Amino acid sequence: MLTPVTDTDGAPFWEYAARGELRVQACADCGEVRFPPRPCCPHCGSFACVWKPTDGRGRVWSYVVAHPPLLPGYAERAPYPVVIVELADAPRVRLVGNLVAAPGAPIDSLDPRLIRIGARVRVSFTGDGLPQWLLEQP
Repeated sequence: MLTPVTDTDGAPFWEYAARGELRVQACADCGEVRFPPRPCCPHCGSFACVWKPTDGRGRVWSYVVAHPPLLPGYAERAPYPVVIVELADAPRVRLVGNLVAAPGAPIDSLDPRLIRIGARVRVSFTGDGLPQWLLEQP
């Protein structure tokens, strides 16, 4: 399976994720959140930043069901859902990830027919610190 490539700006995101925390970069001067992480605030131009915790909840903004041809290691799991999640407490932040049936479940564990745009989800983390998403019960 693929692992994330980290850079200086995004490394804290992955460090927090490895501890089971979903945090997003925010400007330390104007407070605006930004994702993906970058050195300069697009709103005020400041280079000061903080990493704000989120409650890890959001909604499915969009999704796709992946089918072959895919990268080796993923083709045997297909079809599997990939979602874009809009965070509830940082609505300008949208994260891509897998929607799974239970914490730590494989990426093909959820029936894609259960997914709806707007469905409420919450974050879970794999043992490797990768964020995954779980459907919340209505």
